[in-house]
Amino acid sequence: MGNRLSKIYTRTGDQGTTGLGDGSRINKDSLRVEAMGDVDELNSVIGLMMTEAVPQNLQAPLTQIQHDLFNVGGEICIPGYVILKQSRIENLEKMIDTLNDDLTPLKEFILPGGTKTAAYCHLARTVCRRAERKLVELNRNEKVTEISLQYLNRLSDLLFVMCRTINKQAGVSDVLWQNEHG
Repeated sequence: MGNRLSKIYTRTGDQGTTGLGDGSRINKDSLRVEAMGDVDELNSVIGLMMTEAVPQNLQAPLTQIQHDLFNVGGEICIPGYVILKQSRIENLEKMIDTLNDDLTPLKEFILPGGTKTAAYCHLARTVCRRAERKLVELNRNEKVTEISLQYLNRLSDLLFVMCRTINKQAGVSDVLWQNEHG
């Protein structure tokens, strides 16, 4: 494979536009570019989380999720392009079910926290929700793939369950919300 990025700066974006994967140019503040940026930020937060003490059973799935998110970004960057497969969503759902089976049922809301790794995972979950909202907004104006929308929705659920799993495996309790009126 040749060099994909032989030159890092091109000066083509100096006037506030950027190139999409299909060769077209759009404004850097467009919904499509914002959605790509949110997915990229999510991938970065997961990368940050993985510098911490991530349980062994979550490391390979999180790495696969990073690859999937790069594919989601590709689908956003190239209008009409489809790379993500339905099997990726099914894998997320299986993992949610497997991890959730080992957790006690929630009776209260939980706050982000516990271990540092879980806190980063909560941050990833909230960035994922933002990326999903931006993609939904983009979809109202310009069609995006249904699979990308579904993927981000399932991923935020998985990240929530992962937060709880990380805390449990570290022997740290989730931080329960206390509804005190005072």
